[in-house]
Amino acid sequence: MEKTDLKAQLGEVAQRIRTMREITGLSEEEMARCTGVSTEEYAHCEEGEQDFSFTFIYKCAKRFGVDPTDLIRGVSPTLSSYTIVRHGDGLPITRRHGFKYLNLAPLFKNKTAEPFFVTMPYSEAEQHVAIKLASHAGQEFDIVVKGSMKAQIGSHIEVLNEGDSIYYNSGTPHGMIATGGEDCQLYAMVMKGTEDQAPETDRFQTLIDRKLARQPREGVIDPFIETSLDENGILNGIKFKNEENFNFAFDVVDEIARREPQRLAMLHLDHDKNERRFTFSDISRLSNQTANYLESLGIKRGDRVLVVLKRHYQFWYVITALHKMGAVIIPATHLLMEHDFDYRFKAAGVKAILCTSDGQTADEADRSAKNCPGVEVKIMVGANRLGWHDFDKEMAAFSEVYERKPDSPSGSDPMLMYFTSGTTGYPKIAVHSYKYALGHYITARYWHNVNPDGLHFTISDTGWGKAMWGKYYGQWMCEAAIFTYDFDKFDAHDILPMFAKYKITTFCAPPTMYRFFIKEDLSKYDLSGIEYSTTAGEALNPEVYEQWKRATGLALMEGYGQTETTCVIYNPVGSIPRVGSMGVPSPLYDVDVVLPDGTSAPVGETGEIVIRTDENVPCGLFLGYYQDEKQTKASWHDGMYHTGDTAWRDEDGYFWYVGRTDDVIKSSGYRIGPFEIESVIMELPYVLECAVTAAPDPIRGQVVKATIVLTRGTEGTDELKKEIQTYVKKHTAPYKYPRIVEFRDDLPKTISGKIRRVQIREEDK
Repeated sequence: MEKTDLKAQLGEVAQRIRTMREITGLSEEEMARCTGVSTEEYAHCEEGEQDFSFTFIYKCAKRFGVDPTDLIRGVSPTLSSYTIVRHGDGLPITRRHGFKYLNLAPLFKNKTAEPFFVTMPYSEAEQHVAIKLASHAGQEFDIVVKGSMKAQIGSHIEVLNEGDSIYYNSGTPHGMIATGGEDCQLYAMVMKGTEDQAPETDRFQTLIDRKLARQPREGVIDPFIETSLDENGILNGIKFKNEENFNFAFDVVDEIARREPQRLAMLHLDHDKNERRFTFSDISRLSNQTANYLESLGIKRGDRVLVVLKRHYQFWYVITALHKMGAVIIPATHLLMEHDFDYRFKAAGVKAILCTSDGQTADEADRSAKNCPGVEVKIMVGANRLGWHDFDKEMAAFSEVYERKPDSPSGSDPMLMYFTSGTTGYPKIAVHSYKYALGHYITARYWHNVNPDGLHFTISDTGWGKAMWGKYYGQWMCEAAIFTYDFDKFDAHDILPMFAKYKITTFCAPPTMYRFFIKEDLSKYDLSGIEYSTTAGEALNPEVYEQWKRATGLALMEGYGQTETTCVIYNPVGSIPRVGSMGVPSPLYDVDVVLPDGTSAPVGETGEIVIRTDENVPCGLFLGYYQDEKQTKASWHDGMYHTGDTAWRDEDGYFWYVGRTDDVIKSSGYRIGPFEIESVIMELPYVLECAVTAAPDPIRGQVVKATIVLTRGTEGTDELKKEIQTYVKKHTAPYKYPRIVEFRDDLPKTISGKIRRVQIREEDK
């Protein structure tokens, strides 16, 4: 009898669906697409020959513009004030034998949610097969009142017992079964969405179909690295071999030169747009000459060499030469002033400097060197200067042969020193070994997605750590060519045409430069040749992401790391980014979020990002701060390297940036992260840059302050301040709005271009 009733009910609902489809003039194919089933399956449902889920009914009703009750019962809801359903009553919706829904508000019209009492029969067979998943726009809240159920939300499986509840995005494929040997009863509150399909659907439904854009190929790095991929083609493991014998200059540059001497290493454009092409054979040969030359000047293994070469092409064979010699390179920016040079010369014990002839950089270095007797050798690139060696002229006279020796530097030997940006106090000096380069294989291969037959462009001066991320180690380990433009001042109009002209395939820049790009009319430029775009250096605002994607069709794949590391957290090749998220930890690092007591922070709670090193110190992590044990221990203790950055992680392990540990705003009992507010403010078209900080307040302790740089032509009026405040109130929790809004022509920045929020805070005291 029950089966007959079920068949009859299915037939009646099917008839109503078919009638509505015919009235609205929709085809079976259109309805199949709408409901997420095949055309054949839809036809069976419409004929009453196949059971259909509530999700199917729900999507049909939404497409027809009627209430689900119209389809289930054949009448429209009538009540708009309130409705009562007594215990055991409700509109029954029988899906399959023994599986029942009771709609608890069938007579209420224009509902924003559908309430159900659900009975799930226990089935032993269902315990041993995959849970059937469905999805629909909106959200759902379920609470178990009897028995137990196993719920799958996307890739996550949870068991809920009596009294347990779950709230989830129903656009994520989901399904439930009774477990524990008995039927399960629950209340389900299904809240309607505004889209036919929530964004989360693609995240899981297309996961199985995604593969790495770059297929594995036999490469020069194979003797040193092994990687593994998960079932979806996403990197899940990396192992290193022979790393103690690894020297990037010999094992990568010289080896590629031996195998493919004419393979392009770099396409270089100087500030006058003169083009130079360097093969790996060129870089190998020129680095040998440079090594022989520098040794003739008394530079030897272990000596520290400050290199200030902007984006001059000589930088690439200078750094390669120093790696062959074992002299430690210290890249530095041309923006340094006399006192900056003075500190660096003395703190690092610099023996030699290679310097650009552009601008006043050499003047500043000269004045400082007079007070630093340890600086014995000064070398000028691009010009002849009194008291300096002429690099280009003198180097050319030396041999093109430089042999690797049995005791040549490698592995754990110091290779590179970087001064940190120094947001507070004097910059520290992070020391890296020869294994650091290996850590950047993931950077280029699994984050930048470089094309061995393409051209990669990272916008960075060689004075910054980002140059090592995008202009040298990883890209050449992947045997990809790099594009370098030696410009003096960033100009979006100047750079945008180069993507088409030089057929640049992969691109990386900090969010600031993307902001400048999207302020232009990108429709005027051909960006179709870009295959992949990435960003790092500062937190990415969602508005920048969305506008770049609208203009180019490309997602911005964010990456996170520090001067002390390689890429720590990222959106790997093959994944779908979550807008606003930093991504997931690289398999290279054991990354965690910890509370002040050192314990792991629960999902959704803010803590400090750390790298656990109690079991392994990975390639890519620095050796420590040069001759500064105190600072090293302050950042690296209890088996963890402490980044000083805060974030929270979601259910799927994605990290969401909050700010520096000292950037958190404590106001009226609330803890407020500045990045969320900055992201909202950056949505406003007239905002160019923004920094959110804490300002002292006698009543609240601290209040939120927004320091803003407006776009050209926008006047910073009191009315505009109020408009910004109102906008933030509407788009975040009201307590987060900036009580103080200040307009400036520019924001204080470190020498590396990062906003110095600490300076703004100091000015406000």
